[in-house]
Order: sequence, then structure tokens, then C-alpha cells
Amino acid sequence: MAAHAQPLLSRRALNRATLHRQLLLERRALPAGDAVRRLVGLQAQNTKPPYYALAARLDGFRPEELSSLMESRAVARLVTMRSTIHTHTADDCLALRPLMQAGGPDRELKMFRKGLVGVDLGRLAAVSRELVEETPRSVKELRTELLARWPDADPLALTVAARCLLPLVQVTPRGLWGHAGQVELTTAEHWFGRPVADPPPAPDETVRRYLAAFGPASVKDLQTWSGLTRMRAVFDRLRPGLLVFRDENGTELFDLPDAPRPDPDVPAPPRFLPEFDNLLLSHDDRTRVVPAEYRGRTWTGNQAHCTFLVDGFLAGVWRLETEDGAVTLVVEPFRALSRSERAAVEAEAHHTLGVLARDVPEHRVRLAT
Repeated sequence: MAAHAQPLLSRRALNRATLHRQLLLERRALPAGDAVRRLVGLQAQNTKPPYYALAARLDGFRPEELSSLMESRAVARLVTMRSTIHTHTADDCLALRPLMQAGGPDRELKMFRKGLVGVDLGRLAAVSRELVEETPRSVKELRTELLARWPDADPLALTVAARCLLPLVQVTPRGLWGHAGQVELTTAEHWFGRPVADPPPAPDETVRRYLAAFGPASVKDLQTWSGLTRMRAVFDRLRPGLLVFRDENGTELFDLPDAPRPDPDVPAPPRFLPEFDNLLLSHDDRTRVVPAEYRGRTWTGNQAHCTFLVDGFLAGVWRLETEDGAVTLVVEPFRALSRSERAAVEAEAHHTLGVLARDVPEHRVRLAT
């Protein structure tokens, strides 16, 4: 189809479509496990973001629900897209990790090869597997064992290589709500009692799932989300079954025929999101959510901040402070909010506290001016 014949989707139309699919236009009464699968996993570089992410998206969500799924091994934390930690369903842990191997773990491993001179990677993988399947190991324990076998290797490179070569799950109690626990690792096969996909699945179904959760989207958007490259051929193969649009820059966007594309003027309520939320990291062109003038403002040095949306777009950052038995949600807008916007943000902040700190007797909201 010629570019001029492809229907145009405005930035606001893309915003509303993506928010709808991310369960951020209206909270849904979905089980937490169904939401984790629908969203193709949740960013989990830290332990709390998956809980914050579902609190923003699900009606009636309680953190103990996701925690229970982790404890029962229905979901788990491991490295997948872009070699970053995500919370996935058990099925996705076993299928997505091998599919994403080239898009993240293999690329990360290349960065550490200088520290692995003389190390046979096949033997390293076999030794690491034996160690973590014998009993879950902390990173320090695993490093000590590997250094005993390869004393001349770089210690960090050894543990990074183990994580890149094997699908290593962070076992509980790490990640459980209200529990502290250091990172301890075992293989996904051992944790779930069944093998990872071998050979890796074809990417076609994952591309469709990505569009269902993040579309309409370009080839570069999918590649940014997954870390995979050379995905144009997959989209071309799927093209007969997809709709094709273009954005305001003329970029070709793909979508599922039956996917929702709401009216651009549909109201979008405020939402409080965790750091590294899927919504902010899963497109090459992030202007559908992040205004150009706010690019880079969700970081201070190496510290990522929790963010909030107003009218569907990034509008500021937030944090929780605990003192004297009270929890305060501190809101720092990037711009002046109207009276109605402030009221809506405060109401959403109180709702968020009711989910994330319901056992704390006193809740406060402080909205910076």
C-alpha cells in the first residue's frame, strides 16, 4: 500500500490506543496472572515495580495476589527482553527467554568476553547449571564457585556469562510482597519442572502479542521492546493479516485488525506508574506518551523515578516516603496543573496508597506546586 493511502494516526490517537491496551484508560477486573500474560510481562529490575504496575491497571488488585502467584511458581522473574529482568508467566519464561536470547543475553555476553579469555563457555554453562540446580545460589556464591574453576577470569564476567547462557530464575522469597530476600538463582527448567522451548519458537505469535499490548507500532518499535533485530521480514510475512497505518512522521505502523483504537478524545485518567514501566520503554518513538520537552526527566544520574500520567501523557514523578507510621505519596509535576487536574491526581494518589499501603494506618498526599 502506498504511503499516501495508509490511514494517518495522530500522536493522540496512538496514545489512546496504547493506553487502552496497557489497561491504563480504565482499570480492568482481570486476575493478575492474566494481566501479566496480556502485557507480555512486567519490568522487574527492582522488586516493587510489578506490583505498582498492576495497581495502576487492575480493579480490585491486591499485591498479595501477585505475590501468591510467584510463590506458587505460576509467575517468576528472569532475564528476557533486552537482557533485563521481567516478571512473566511460567509459560512465557520458558518460551520467551530462548526467543529473546539473541536480542539481549547474547549481546550482553559479547560485552564481557574480554574477561573470559580461556573460559570454555559450554563448560561454564554446564558447571553453572549443575551448581544452581543442586541448590539455588546467590550471585556471590555462584561467583565464588566459578572463580575456583577459572581463577584468572574476571569475576563479574563469569556471573554475567552464567546469566546470559542460562535461563536463570530469581527464586522466592525474592520479589514477594512484604518480604526481603537476596537474589538466589536456579534454572527455569528446574524451577518449573519442564524444559524451555527448543528450538526457540518462531517470532510471529510474539509480534502479534506485542501489537495487542503496545500497538499500533512500527518495526523499530518492536525491535526496541525486544532487543531483536532484522524483524522487517517477520512483519512482511504477517502483513496480509495486519492493518497498516502511518504516524505524523510518515512511519509505517502495523496493527491487528480487531485491536481497539479508541477515539483520541476519550478521557484518560491520571495513573501512577513504577520506574521502568512497560509503557515508557517499549517504543522507538516514545512521543506517544512522553512529550519531547520531558525526555530524560524521569532519570537523575543512574536513578530512575516513578512517573505519573495526566491526560495520558507523562506529567511528572512521584515517590513514597514513610515516617512516624504514616506513608506520604509525594507528587512532583513537570508543569502547573489545573485545579481539576490537581483534584484528579490527588484522588488517584489516594487510590494508589489504598492499594500499596493499605495496612499503614495513615496516608498522606503531598502535591508540589
